[in-house]
Amino acid sequence: MAELSSLQELGAATGQTEQVAPVHVQKLDKSGRAYATGKRKDAIARVWLKPGSGKITVNDKEFAAYFARPVLQMVLRQPIVAVNRDGQYDIVVTVAGGGLSGQAGAVRHGISKALTYYEPGLRAVLKKGGFLTRDSRVVERKKYGKAKARRSFQFSKR
Repeated sequence: MAELSSLQELGAATGQTEQVAPVHVQKLDKSGRAYATGKRKDAIARVWLKPGSGKITVNDKEFAAYFARPVLQMVLRQPIVAVNRDGQYDIVVTVAGGGLSGQAGAVRHGISKALTYYEPGLRAVLKKGGFLTRDSRVVERKKYGKAKARRSFQFSKR
């Protein structure tokens, strides 16, 4: 067997070639919209993004009417503000399941994914901001013999 002096020779000897980073391409439907699904806790958001005036609609309502709390509105707009695309896209969202906080997180996740499908160049900024990562924390199930998932019933000596 021949002596190998470098990693390139080892790769050539095993028949492996250098792996190329995946190229992200624009994904649009026939209407010219980017579609993405965002998830958080039990909430699932379906997001359609297209160029427009910056109108955000959630379940056929304006997003400020659906998410009345300013904190939830801020969470929803974080990815748009992070990539400086405020007022450039119309976003239509249908969201179901979970509570308002989980729904806002799901919409944020969906908007981030849709932005990367429409403009693949934004992926680095959104990934660095942590907007593309699905928050996998969900409610723990209740166990038998327990009041809740981990809470025991009150102990009494007598």
